[in-house]
Amino acid sequence: MKLSFLRSACGSLRVHSRSRVSGVTQRCLPVAARADCRWIHRAAGDSSSSGTSPKLAVHSGKKSWNKDVFELDTSLKEVVQSTKESMVALQRRNPSIQPVLAIIQTGEDDSLLEINKKMAGKLGLNITQICLAEECSEDEIVEELLKLNEDPRVHGVYLHLPPTFLTSRVLDTLKPEKDIDGITDLNIGRLIRGDLSKGFVSPIASAILDLLEKHNAPLKEKTVLLVGGEGPFAFSLQFLIEKSGMVASKTNWSSRDLQSQVMQADAVVLLGAGNMNVPPTWFRPGTGVIRCESMLEPGDHATEMSSQSELWYLAAAYRTQNVVRSCSRWIQGKQYQQWSLRNLKLQPLMPVPSDIEISRAQIPKPVVQLAEEIGLLPEELESYGRNKAKVQLSLLDRLQTQPDGKYVLVAGITPTPLGEGKSTVTIGLVQALSAHLKLNSFACLRQPSQGPTFGVKGGAAGGGYAQVIPMEEFNLHLTGDIHAITAANNLVAAAIDARMLHEATQSDKALFNRLVPSVNGVRRFSPIQISRLHRLGINTTDPASLTPQEISTFVRLDLDPSQITWHRVVDTNDRFLRKITVGQASTEKGQIRETGFDIAVASEIMAILALADGLEDMKNRLARIVVGTSRSGQPVTTEDLGVSGALAVLMKDAIKPTLMQTLEGTPVFVHAGPFANIAHGNSSVLADKLALKLVGQDGFVVTEAGFGADIGMEKFFNIKCRASGLRPNVVVLVATIRALKMHGGGPNVSAGTPLPKEYIDENLSLVAGGCHSNLRKQIQIAHQFGVPVVVALNVFKTDTQAEIDLVCQIAKECGASDAVPCHHWAHGGRGSLELAHAVNETANKPSNFQFLYNIEMPIAEKIKTIAQKVYGADDIELSPAAQAKIEYYNQQGYSSLPICMAKTHLSLSHMPDKKGAPTGFVLPIREVRASIGAGFIFPLVGAMSTMPGLPTRPCFYDIDLNPVTEEITGLF
Repeated sequence: MKLSFLRSACGSLRVHSRSRVSGVTQRCLPVAARADCRWIHRAAGDSSSSGTSPKLAVHSGKKSWNKDVFELDTSLKEVVQSTKESMVALQRRNPSIQPVLAIIQTGEDDSLLEINKKMAGKLGLNITQICLAEECSEDEIVEELLKLNEDPRVHGVYLHLPPTFLTSRVLDTLKPEKDIDGITDLNIGRLIRGDLSKGFVSPIASAILDLLEKHNAPLKEKTVLLVGGEGPFAFSLQFLIEKSGMVASKTNWSSRDLQSQVMQADAVVLLGAGNMNVPPTWFRPGTGVIRCESMLEPGDHATEMSSQSELWYLAAAYRTQNVVRSCSRWIQGKQYQQWSLRNLKLQPLMPVPSDIEISRAQIPKPVVQLAEEIGLLPEELESYGRNKAKVQLSLLDRLQTQPDGKYVLVAGITPTPLGEGKSTVTIGLVQALSAHLKLNSFACLRQPSQGPTFGVKGGAAGGGYAQVIPMEEFNLHLTGDIHAITAANNLVAAAIDARMLHEATQSDKALFNRLVPSVNGVRRFSPIQISRLHRLGINTTDPASLTPQEISTFVRLDLDPSQITWHRVVDTNDRFLRKITVGQASTEKGQIRETGFDIAVASEIMAILALADGLEDMKNRLARIVVGTSRSGQPVTTEDLGVSGALAVLMKDAIKPTLMQTLEGTPVFVHAGPFANIAHGNSSVLADKLALKLVGQDGFVVTEAGFGADIGMEKFFNIKCRASGLRPNVVVLVATIRALKMHGGGPNVSAGTPLPKEYIDENLSLVAGGCHSNLRKQIQIAHQFGVPVVVALNVFKTDTQAEIDLVCQIAKECGASDAVPCHHWAHGGRGSLELAHAVNETANKPSNFQFLYNIEMPIAEKIKTIAQKVYGADDIELSPAAQAKIEYYNQQGYSSLPICMAKTHLSLSHMPDKKGAPTGFVLPIREVRASIGAGFIFPLVGAMSTMPGLPTRPCFYDIDLNPVTEEITGLF
């Protein structure tokens, strides 16, 4: 390659300014914009305004290049060809991808754009040019960078700005992964370290190095003098020269020895020369010279290297190569990432401290670090402080081709009022799988309700050395999902009563004028009102064309007060709100009616949150909620009330699962919290789906179903699995010696009172009785769904080895694939290693999952099937009210919905005091409700209440706050 002098802008070190923009930040817009718009977006390959492609003539001194520059330079052709091959490979795998280079510059000089545009046109890239005022501020540059950083369409940003504009703040703002000119500190550091797998090298520096390496006289081990120039570009260039085997020396323009230094050099690169003159006589014959800024007339002693435009084109080629690399890395980053989980070490103490002391003693990893370790992208995370974050549902689209992991359900035998530790077993299991067996695993748990947290049972973060941390954040408020549900639920209730009041006190005309107001003389229906018109069979969208009858039909929901099924909710156990009277103030004009409150987690909106598979599905389900019936017997929905869109707005953040961690640093999704006795009792479908993608094909997702297997597990299979399409690989059935003794004939267990001696002393007879009754029945229930069972015996300190061995023996005799003792409460994940091995082995065996009933069976038959096959009842007894509701639901087309039984969790039957495995009873169905939005029929068994009450001594007696340290005490 022949050498020549050249004049260059040195990439980002030069300012092009042709015209000033008076103090206004300009941003380029698409070429499709109006002709009078000053902003231009020029995409690669676009024609000029005259409709023809611009011609390029390169001038350097007296020499003129009329040929295509791509045909003149071998280096340029090589870089272009290499990048073109990378681009073809990229688009073969991702046909819709179109890499974009964004150029930020001051002024409106298009010379740089034309060169990059021509280069991009060769490769199929797009270019966006952002022209700022020549006197723009640092804030304006930063603002543009922030936009480009977050724009997924932009894969490279070139800051074509004066050096004084490249401040530390500007460079720190630019994302290193989009810094295709390699000027950020991180990319400079990567260059020095030799790690360019994520970084970029300056295109101008690469172009200069290319010219130096292809000098007629080899420059290896020769001296290359850099004159002038500061900042990241000059630093990168010096480093690259030295790395290539040349000897780089640097001087400045004010050096007294400049002439001697130039005369001793084998090649000279003049940076930031300005108007300074370097006489040709300073250069030795054959010296290669690259000069920036001023034009140097060729002399007898210096050899030409290249024209200015040739270097610019070569730099542009390297720049587009970096853009393609950036795009490839971006796409690679969107693929499934292997986990790099750093576990937190546990140092269990004996005796085991309180739950809150254990939680507080362990410092959790920052949630952003945990997210990175499990392959989440920064843009998929919405942090709520240091320890928890919402996860974007876009993850499902990104990993849609990723195979799911193994799916494990933790259920339990019929519990005592104290609970048997399903959450603790769940957490201990994932700690064992991830921290000790090094198998990716995720726990998916329900968000705890404030009702039990301040009532009897306490929180739901686990216990001992198997907890979600920080347990205070887990148990209190979390990310506000239950509050969002409460707000949405009560907005519906307010809308119901307000609508009934207005319909009772206004004429059709007055209602219509207020529901469809005239704005600037024009009356329009809102989209939600148009939906109602269509459901009513009114096909016009012009308010003026409705007949009086159509207006009356449209404005009057005519709700029957006695048939309103929607209750207000509060997340507190408040028995005195079970039945209330509303509308007693004189301002409500006699619109008095009886209603009531449910606990917030019993709201249908909670069930919708748990069963929805995306934002659109949730919005549609919210619109289908039936709040009551009209006097003519027609169902009235939230969409009829006009409130369903507002509900979706209130719930838009709640639909995202919350990421937290266990004591050993393994990931947990906390999402949704329906009770199992008065709702379907499972965490969300979305949390499970996200986790199954994240753990990978060989990983495990462990989710928990509320209360006993007869309640939570049955609903998990018949309701949740129908909604999600997911199929579990194994059921972990949690049992305790305490509960087994109760089912074997032991005395009653009551919260807040000491355990009878039968539960403290060894009693093999009671244990065997519980195993042969309740444990056997719960294993049989799981087998009816075709899923293998591993029994996890949650060991307490009062349990004897003989009792433990007996349970494991009988469980296997009753059909369990395995039965193992678990000591996670005292030892963390290490205490559940035996369970982890059993689950891993069982989950890899084939299963034959099947539903308990055909969804098309009549409603009464589905209820009867559950009663007989799951609970052990002889038959069911429908009250007249329940029978009437079933007939009504059949008429409305709701008969093909699954069943969600509301039943006591303290017995397989409807009688809480009947332990073991009762038989020979008839199950009374007092009432049947329909949760149409959630998608199930909701029979109430016996005297089941949807609002719990507080005991004589609730948990809140022990909960307190230190006002100095802000530490919470008494939570468990």
